[in-house]
Amino acid sequence: MADRDFHDTPSPGTDRGAERGAAPGAEPEGQLEREAERRRRRAQFLRDLAEARQLRDRVQPRRAKTARLRHAMRMRTFRW
Repeated sequence: MADRDFHDTPSPGTDRGAERGAAPGAEPEGQLEREAERRRRRAQFLRDLAEARQLRDRVQPRRAKTARLRHAMRMRTFRW
């Protein structure tokens, strides 16, 4: 089948797996800086997202209350 030949091509993240087998200090310094910058941006994004959710909950209290009740109902009916 022609639509299945995508399985033969490696995914973009597979080349990072080879580096994990190397010594922990073997990563280039530029890659470490890039990773640190990515983590900083991600942390900032998550802070902004949490702030936006808090603002939405303050602005729309009825919707926030129904969301809390819905979540509580889901947790009550969830089987462990």
